Amino acid sequence: MARLPDAGDRASFHEVQVEPASAPLSGQCPDAGWKDVLLKAGLRPTRRRLILSELLFARGAQHVTAEMLFAEARETGFPISSSTVYNTLNQFTQAGLLRRICLDGSRSLYDTNTSPHPHYYLPGEDILLDIPDADLLLVNVPEPLPDHEVSCVDLIIHLSRKRS
Repeated sequence: MARLPDAGDRASFHEVQVEPASAPLSGQCPDAGWKDVLLKAGLRPTRRRLILSELLFARGAQHVTAEMLFAEARETGFPISSSTVYNTLNQFTQAGLLRRICLDGSRSLYDTNTSPHPHYYLPGEDILLDIPDADLLLVNVPEPLPDHEVSCVDLIIHLSRKRS
């Protein structure tokens, strides 16, 4: 099992992330197909969407908040509003390019790895980690309502540090 990061150890957080090969869009840059990816997802490839695609997907699987993406876009010198970031994240999620993970009633993270996989969440440190090589068997999953089907099962295991 991968080592969990210590508080404030952000470099380790990125090292624990799931390998980029599992993210369907990893390693591409805007001129190498982002336009086609957006078009295939039914989205118009605007300049803002192309730049946000690069920030989201070029480094492989990651978990981001809207605030993190907004800050990163601003750090790169790209002028963008926070409402544009929120709208784009919602559009990407509806198009199936991102997976939204709701941690509580007011906070969401967006996962670039849209395949079904479980997570560890460290609430005191506000860190979400993919569980590597998870081989889970869910038993006794309830039957869906009539005329419905299960579209996704989210498993988030909340962790806390052991008291010494």
